[in-house]
Order: sequence, then C-alpha cells, then structure tokens
Amino acid sequence: MNYDPDEALKLKNQLCFPLYAAARRLTSAYTPFLKPLGLTYTQYIVLMVLWEKDGITVGEIGERLMLDNGTVTPLLKKMETAGYLTRKRSSEDERVVIVELTESGRGMKSRVRDIPGKVGGCVNLLPEEAETLYRLLYKVMSGADEKA
Repeated sequence: MNYDPDEALKLKNQLCFPLYAAARRLTSAYTPFLKPLGLTYTQYIVLMVLWEKDGITVGEIGERLMLDNGTVTPLLKKMETAGYLTRKRSSEDERVVIVELTESGRGMKSRVRDIPGKVGGCVNLLPEEAETLYRLLYKVMSGADEKA
C-alpha cells in the first residue's frame, strides 16, 4: 500500500483527532461537579498530585501532569490565592519552589471523593475496555515522549 499524503491529511485518518476530542469531552464531564466547588479540571489534577505527595516542587508537579512551568506557575498562583496551597522557596536552593497543601486544600479531597465515580459513569466502556484504553493511552504517551 502506497502512502498518500492527501489521504494522510484527512481528519478521519488522524489518530490525534479522536484522542483530542475524547480528552476534551471527558474533561468537560468534570465541569458540572468541579464548578460548584470553584475548581477547574487542571486545578483538580494538581490537587490529586499533591494529595498523593505533598510538599513537592513546581517542577515535579509539571512533570507529573506533563505541563511546563509556564503553565503550572500561574495555575499555582491562582490556587494559592484561593487558599488551597502555599508556595515557598527551598532553603537549600532558592530557585526551587516547594508547594504544600493548606488545610483547605487537604479538605477538598473529601468534597471531591465521589467525582471519579460520577464521571466514570459517563464513559460508555466496560471495565476491561477502560483498562485496555488506559494501558494503550500510556503507551501512546510514552512513545510520543521518545519521539519528541
């Protein structure tokens, strides 16, 4: 089979498009649950990272979320203003900023506990299909990292 550049440029032939559209649709499913709490999806996943391991650097947060510092820093500033976390320069290296949850940030965990189940109910996949998709998406992400 010959490679046809015109066929390759059709939207229906792009792997990136259904991934992009599905990601947008899935993250927007969180909005009705997060908005009343005053959280965006990105703030929510920052909190998830900090609930797993508090007191980490801005760089570690960016690495875990696959976001650059230019995206993470303004996000953390807003979350600090909202009272969810604090940012402090490291005493060992002032170029490093340590992020820690406040009591309010830790308390948010109990307020969002049921959200993954609610959003999961919006996804029309059997549990084994969801598990397969999860593995495949991480495989795609790791392959994209290697090529970048």
